[in-house]
Amino acid sequence: MVRIIRLLIFRLSKKFEKSPSMTPNEKILVIGALGQIGQALTTALRTRYGTMQVIASDIRMPDTPAEGPFEVLNVLDREALKRIIVDNEVSIVYNLAAILSARGEQDPIGSWQINMDGLLNTLEVGRELKLKRIFWPSSIAVFGPNTPRTLTPQHTVTDPGTIYGISKLAGERWCAYYHEKYGLDVRSLRYPGLISYESLPGGGTTDYAVAIFHEALKTGSYTCYLKEDTPLPMMYMPDAIRATLALMEAPATAVRQRDSYNLQGMTFTPAALTAAIRAHIPELEVSYAPDFRQAIADSWPASMDDRAAREDWGWMPGYDLEGMAADMIVRLRERAMSASFKA
Repeated sequence: MVRIIRLLIFRLSKKFEKSPSMTPNEKILVIGALGQIGQALTTALRTRYGTMQVIASDIRMPDTPAEGPFEVLNVLDREALKRIIVDNEVSIVYNLAAILSARGEQDPIGSWQINMDGLLNTLEVGRELKLKRIFWPSSIAVFGPNTPRTLTPQHTVTDPGTIYGISKLAGERWCAYYHEKYGLDVRSLRYPGLISYESLPGGGTTDYAVAIFHEALKTGSYTCYLKEDTPLPMMYMPDAIRATLALMEAPATAVRQRDSYNLQGMTFTPAALTAAIRAHIPELEVSYAPDFRQAIADSWPASMDDRAAREDWGWMPGYDLEGMAADMIVRLRERAMSASFKA
């Protein structure tokens, strides 16, 4: 069944693979390229368009030598951002720089500045230079305790209770404003919790779903900061990257949501994830000690209604819980083995 679903997804993706809106010489800038999404997206973009066509950037240099063009950039420095875009003849920007939900609660003002001023700098430079397209990620954090939790609609109550969610909600409105006021082609996805084997947890409320894999392989035990029966929408990183590319390659006429698209992959609880991992690591022991992140998780949706994304540009997830868990364990073991050989 999984193979059939992936075949259907592959065929649907062909609809956008050679979109006339993309050209072989397109120069792309990824801001926040060392983050969880940034690492995977930069790799995917370079594979798709060529290493030299994609300029990675972050506030610091990578720990290992960059495999392609790299610029040190503080997204709060508008003039530096503009200079990099002009000097490299960039026409498409992915701005992924952000402080996530749990970390954001520890420094609300600093988080607002990174999340909001960084976006506004990108939008203003995009307007001034007439950039071709901009991608900016939103999140399920825009929703709150009064939002319908099951199959959360594309348009519904948004009453976020975290600075991360507040900044993402404001950012969605800025994106829509710049499109409507200036014709800037800004596109966005409301990512659910993301699970990746390429990077460590980055300070998000859903990051238990990444940390548990690392601890299962390293120590055989994990203490979860959420209750075992807390359902949250999640997505495996390969699906998130594929959705991002599909949205950005879709014709402008197909992109009808100019704030941000709901995106659903799978929904599971910590207990269900534990069971899926135990199918491969039976000795895993998990205990539960809910902390302040429990209240955040309780205010978020359990599942998303993403029919708009499916209908507008052909979105369909490729991984379920069991498939994701199996692939994560294989990939993490491969990385551990590769690291031991290099050592």
